[in-house]
Amino acid sequence: MPRYCLALDLKDDPALIAEYEKYHEKIQPAITESIVSSGITDMEIYRVGNRLFMIMETTEDFSFEAKGAADAANPAVQAWEALMWNYQQALPMAKEGEKWVLMKHIFKLETND
Repeated sequence: MPRYCLALDLKDDPALIAEYEKYHEKIQPAITESIVSSGITDMEIYRVGNRLFMIMETTEDFSFEAKGAADAANPAVQAWEALMWNYQQALPMAKEGEKWVLMKHIFKLETND
């Protein structure tokens, strides 16, 4: 099962960070549906300071391009993304218009059992 790790920054404001976390305690059903229907089988977000780290596990046929196209056509996802952008900011190395940045896998512990 493919795994992707992505990063994004929040605006460095404790009140905004608290609001952002509150929204993620129970996301809207339409957002959950858009995640699951795209082929994402598991998703977790972690935070340190104002940096977010997302881990996604997906089906073999998951496509970032297809997810992006579906999200662009989904008014609920567009409203959610606009709301979340009030709390988020692009990483310094992000490309124009890029929010979550795909991280490069550099290490995996291998044991000789």
